[in-house]
Formats: sequence, structure tokens, C-alpha cells
Amino acid sequence: MSSESNKDVFSGALSLSAPERARLAHELLRSLDESEDPDAAETWLAEIERRAREVKAGAAGLEEWSAVRDRLAKRWSKR
Repeated sequence: MSSESNKDVFSGALSLSAPERARLAHELLRSLDESEDPDAAETWLAEIERRAREVKAGAAGLEEWSAVRDRLAKRWSKR
């Protein structure tokens, strides 16, 4: 693609509304992920089931959402 074509593409992209730019960015990022792990869904399901068993057995350390939310808010406010 020529330099002038690049400028046209970038200019056009920047003229989009914020939601349209966000969708474009999302689609561009998705297009970069060429490798798909065929075992990923099964692996995640096994992990979710393992964690659920820990919670049911009382072996998982649980926190109140309000405490987690406060901790995250403090962390983000430092940035």
C-alpha cells in the first residue's frame, strides 16, 4: 500500500465515531490472532469446573465483591 493510500486509510479511520473506531480496532486485533487453540474451550471448561468444586468444598478463598471492588479502585486510581 502506498504512503498516500495509508494516509487515506488512517484519515478515514480517524474520522469515524468513537464506537465505530472501537469496533474497527476490535476487528483489526481479532484479525491478528491467526492461531486458534482447538483445546482451549475444553481446557477452560475443566478449569471452571475445578474452581467450582473448590468453592463447593470450601477450599477456595472467597472475598466479598465490595472488598474486591475497593481494592481494584485503589489500584486503578494510582495509575
